[in-house]
Amino acid sequence: QNQGVFRTLHMYTPGTGTNDMQYPTCGTLIQNSNCPRIPRNTFTGYKSWNQHGNREAMFEFMFDHKFNNFISFSQVFRYEDSQNDVKDTYSRIGVSNSEVALMPWSIQGSSRTIGLDSRVHGKFSTGPIKHTWVVGSDFRQLSYTQNALYDYTKTYTQNLYNPTTDEAVCLDISSPTCSVRGSIGPYNYFQEGVYFQDQIRWKGLSVLLGGREDWVNYNSERFTVSNINTAHTETKTKISGEPQPQHAFTWRAGLIYNTTFGLSPYFSYSTSFVPQAGSTNYLGKAFSPLTGNQLEAGLKYKIPNKDILLTAAAFHIDENHYLISDLAHSGFSSDAGRVRSQGFEVAANANVTKDLRVVASYTYTDLRFAKTNATAQRVDTSGNYYGGAVSESGKVVPLMPRNMFSIFADYTIPSTFAKGLGINWGMRYVGYSYVDNVESFKTPAYILFDIGAHFDFGQVSQTLRGLKAQISVSNLTNKYYLTSCDGSFCYTGQGRRLYGNLTYNW
Repeated sequence: QNQGVFRTLHMYTPGTGTNDMQYPTCGTLIQNSNCPRIPRNTFTGYKSWNQHGNREAMFEFMFDHKFNNFISFSQVFRYEDSQNDVKDTYSRIGVSNSEVALMPWSIQGSSRTIGLDSRVHGKFSTGPIKHTWVVGSDFRQLSYTQNALYDYTKTYTQNLYNPTTDEAVCLDISSPTCSVRGSIGPYNYFQEGVYFQDQIRWKGLSVLLGGREDWVNYNSERFTVSNINTAHTETKTKISGEPQPQHAFTWRAGLIYNTTFGLSPYFSYSTSFVPQAGSTNYLGKAFSPLTGNQLEAGLKYKIPNKDILLTAAAFHIDENHYLISDLAHSGFSSDAGRVRSQGFEVAANANVTKDLRVVASYTYTDLRFAKTNATAQRVDTSGNYYGGAVSESGKVVPLMPRNMFSIFADYTIPSTFAKGLGINWGMRYVGYSYVDNVESFKTPAYILFDIGAHFDFGQVSQTLRGLKAQISVSNLTNKYYLTSCDGSFCYTGQGRRLYGNLTYNW
């Protein structure tokens, strides 16, 4: 038996601008007579230099062949092509309580990816033990080019409470009147792997064993560029220190036991090796692969004769070359060394009645820098550094909340009252997070409320079967809140939003 499926995709997003809602702590985290609240519709950049456009194309072919009841073959080929063009500014420092300094920048990037995954899989039994196995190989070839330039010609500013007209930016590195720095050039990335997995079942016990060997190679021709010199001419410097060809073996094992009364304890351990392709620091240097290991144990409980599932899990994760946001260069990442994440999660998914559904979860995460030689000064809420350098080791990773809780309820009104109508409600709690790598101060916690309604026209008329409408409101109270702060700047969250959609399925 043979089966083949083709998929294609072409997506074009015009160069429409966006507002990242990044503002100084004065006017967001701090609000007083000297720092009035900055409205979240304030645009700090230049409208004439605000473009985020991209074009993506994809072709995919999936093929399956079944030899017999025990062995099958499947293959997936995928080709992707993308281009992006970004012209934007980011806030550098606060000049005063009412003004912010801007850094104009641009990125032109393009990438092409080819991937092929081939596998043989099947099922067999050894006495009372059943096996579901797979053996395969895949590869991925990425060619990526990124040209990033920053405008150092002068200090650009913008008034936060009375934005001025646009200023002309100067990002022509060949011009003697512009002062520009950045990084340009391509790099190629290749990854190939072979893998295997066996899922073993015996009565209520399931055991999963798997492994994978990966080979990775980078080939870079990237340069830092600048015309900031005495002669004011463009210079190029080859970026050194690219990762060498390397390989790694990773594996995973897990087990779960399903009892007759609905309780299922489980345990898993896995190692990881993830090349961070397509991600570079602000100088254009590729990052080393992300490696780590994860330990998880938990319980799942399906209440007998009820459509209610309760879960609880505890986890411990160590990761090397963990990427965090580069607080000094917007849009880029930096290597945080080894980080450790541990915590637990509890969740409930319950159809309480045929008309009422409730979903709730709580997560506690303690994410810290476990091994790093980096140090940094602490900063106060006004953006001023103080004291000596502090080790980042053992500190909490910034921008990551420790506590998160959410609950969502959906109620379909019985047909005797309002046939086809349903209403829902939700609450989201996000705990505080630290602003930098040395726990200088915190971004406050916040709670948001959402509501919505849906209507099934098919419940009213059979001729409208498949037609459904839905409307929802997020941040119902229009709360002014901060999603994160980085020491000098904060990001404001979205205000009240109304969403609506009409769908028809047949």
